Amino acid sequence: MTNRKILGTWLGFIALVMAIGVVLFWFRQANLVALPQDRTLFVVAFVAAAMLGIACFIVGTRWFGGIPAVGAIVVCAFMIGTIYISPQKVADNPVKVGDVIPQFVALNDDGERFDSRELIGRPTLIKFFRAHW
Repeated sequence: MTNRKILGTWLGFIALVMAIGVVLFWFRQANLVALPQDRTLFVVAFVAAAMLGIACFIVGTRWFGGIPAVGAIVVCAFMIGTIYISPQKVADNPVKVGDVIPQFVALNDDGERFDSRELIGRPTLIKFFRAHW
């Protein structure tokens, strides 16, 4: 086996580890409701991991180095795509602390109907979170 194929194989595994690491960090931040408004650093990290996966094939790899490289490329392409097709935007008239709750009907976590009118007259904290997609 040539040194180039060894390098290419390592690049494939490094690409996958990097992609998984960035995805895990993304979901951790989403869980903490701490995703930044500017997601450029995430995109740069995903592009870097995908480029490592592509470099794996340019350098040359063993078959088992190509599998993680393809995985990294697919994962990174998916994440970059979801970032750009679903930007988070703040509404023109967001609800603020102390505002009267707007009337709405939705399903709760148990699939039961929830009507915001049931909360009138009671202090309530409502957290709307849609992650990224």
